[in-house]
Amino acid sequence: MTNEDIELRKRIEAVRAAVGPDVTLVAATKTVPPERINAAIRCGVTVIGENRVQELLDKYDAIDRAHVQVHFIGQLQKNKVKYIADKVDMIQSLDSLPLAAEIEKRCAALGKTIDCLVEVNLEGEAAKGGVPFDETEAFVDSLAVFPHIRVRGLMTVPPKCEEDAKKLGYFRKIYQKFIDIRTKKVDNSFIDILSAGMSGDYAQAVACGSNMVRVGRAIFGERN
Repeated sequence: MTNEDIELRKRIEAVRAAVGPDVTLVAATKTVPPERINAAIRCGVTVIGENRVQELLDKYDAIDRAHVQVHFIGQLQKNKVKYIADKVDMIQSLDSLPLAAEIEKRCAALGKTIDCLVEVNLEGEAAKGGVPFDETEAFVDSLAVFPHIRVRGLMTVPPKCEEDAKKLGYFRKIYQKFIDIRTKKVDNSFIDILSAGMSGDYAQAVACGSNMVRVGRAIFGERN
């Protein structure tokens, strides 16, 4: 094991220690080369998350997929679904009915049921994707007509803010919505995942109920 691998393992173990054994760590691998991803897998990473379709396609064959799940965690355009439907284990950014219809079409053709998270836009930020917060429950209900989509929960990227109290408020807000939807038990939904928290705030997210975090910089260092 190289010194670089030893440092990588330390970083991964530090994140795991901070979030605890019941939280799924998704290593966010945007701009991370395949050899570095494979090193992280050797160091214990079991789930990776890619943000860009083309980057995922470029890396896909070089990743040690026998020992890792691949999630798509970035904004997904409807016309790109066909390229990744057979390659990912979960889509964390489902946020429109046209996108859902395309995922359904592609997965039906593959004979595959895919796990999805509904992305929620907490404060209506125009630069971000996601279902408006107040429409989340209705949107989840509407997905019951797609038999090849299994709704597993919610994902969010809270607004940037420096105030801890405000940030905690965002995480508590999405957690309460997650609980409300889980209690309803909508058809084709198996609500058990709240994906919230990244390198700068994963500990706060977990403290507020998140059970999946998407961490890049805290594992791989600053992006190039």
